[in-house]
Amino acid sequence: MTTTANNENVLIIGGGVAGIQAALDLGGAGMTVHMVERTPSIGGRMAQLDKTFPTNDCSICILAPKMIECFNHPNVNCYTYSELKSVKGKAGDFTVEVLRHARFVHEDKCTGCGVCMEKCPTKTPSEYEMKLAQRKAIYVPFMQAVPRVATIDKDICTYFKTGKCKICEKVCQAKAVDHSMKDEVLTLKVGAIIVATGFDIYMPYDMPEYGYGKYRNVITAMEYERIINAAGPTHGHLQRLSDDHRQPKKVAFIQCVGARDVRGNRPYCCAVCCMHSTKEATLAREHYPDIDSYIFYTDMRAFGKGFDEYIQRGKRDYGITYIRAKPGEVREDPATKNLFLYYTDTEAQKVVQMEFDMVVLATALVPRADTKELARILGVELDGHMFYKSPDPEFKPTDTTRPGIFTAGYCQKPMDIPDAVSGGSGAAARAMETILSHAMGAS
Repeated sequence: MTTTANNENVLIIGGGVAGIQAALDLGGAGMTVHMVERTPSIGGRMAQLDKTFPTNDCSICILAPKMIECFNHPNVNCYTYSELKSVKGKAGDFTVEVLRHARFVHEDKCTGCGVCMEKCPTKTPSEYEMKLAQRKAIYVPFMQAVPRVATIDKDICTYFKTGKCKICEKVCQAKAVDHSMKDEVLTLKVGAIIVATGFDIYMPYDMPEYGYGKYRNVITAMEYERIINAAGPTHGHLQRLSDDHRQPKKVAFIQCVGARDVRGNRPYCCAVCCMHSTKEATLAREHYPDIDSYIFYTDMRAFGKGFDEYIQRGKRDYGITYIRAKPGEVREDPATKNLFLYYTDTEAQKVVQMEFDMVVLATALVPRADTKELARILGVELDGHMFYKSPDPEFKPTDTTRPGIFTAGYCQKPMDIPDAVSGGSGAAARAMETILSHAMGAS
């Protein structure tokens, strides 16, 4: 067990864009930061996106420099493939335990050359690619991963299952692979904690009316992001996932799938889906001038700077058709694999049928599955929708119900990337205020 003694530190849980911004602000102010990220790389959900709205800038081009700056910052310690296990103490003087899972690869030796991944015989669906592609048992999550260090997935590794293989260890010229590595527990003293755990993506298997999981050409918005991305499983070629793999000519985007829906205790708006679908429809036309896109929306919520202009540009320059309707059902033609979408025309008061090559579902963005357990460890309260509760949402939105613990990003409430970044800075400011006030009180 390793121990650090300085309680004028800040713990950040989550290495997405909100956590990264908080770490950079705190590190730049001279604070020591301990960042805990459960996956093998920092970057979070933003790393999966192709572009960002409303500028259509490359997402990873914006994020990657921040990831590298954060990881290499002299005041920031990044513990990837790790998770929080316990929290004791009070604001200004917390003692936390962090479990560092064994990668079975030494970070200080691995060069990220990829030879081990080429030779590994075991495959499994890639979480980063939304399971649209395969990764190996030893893997780097994505090309721009930070740190660019391989990790062995113990659950599918042939050696850990059968006691045979170790091909990766044999081919590693850097001698970085080590199947004997063990988990490690770190005990850290920190003055404040920032929770920036982001969100999960609702997968609409329990909404059979849309045929997700049954019809191959019905996909989620995040799956679309990976398909349209040049580094994705289809190398940026927008194509159907059915056997013909042809380019779709007519695409439907359905909003609020699983959101604003009392059935699943998700009556809230996800804050990003209207603009997200507009961006995806724009990208479709940029890739293929002959694609027609239709967005079926509940309410168009273009509340941010430049958002309404972005939608108007989508209509004017990219031929996007917006239809205010909540489609009730999607059916597939077994012969062509085309999709028939049924919706109610509110003006004509009749059910309309339209045929599409592909249907993209803007599914709800929901609190992470482990939020309840993490809140228990932290000793903080959640609201009715599993977001972290603030005692004063208007004037102290980053505060939780336990002094010294703050939130940033989507785990606090639905928000877009710019709001998550500013929230990261806000949480960093509150953490600094807490540490300095306790330091002055102690003196």
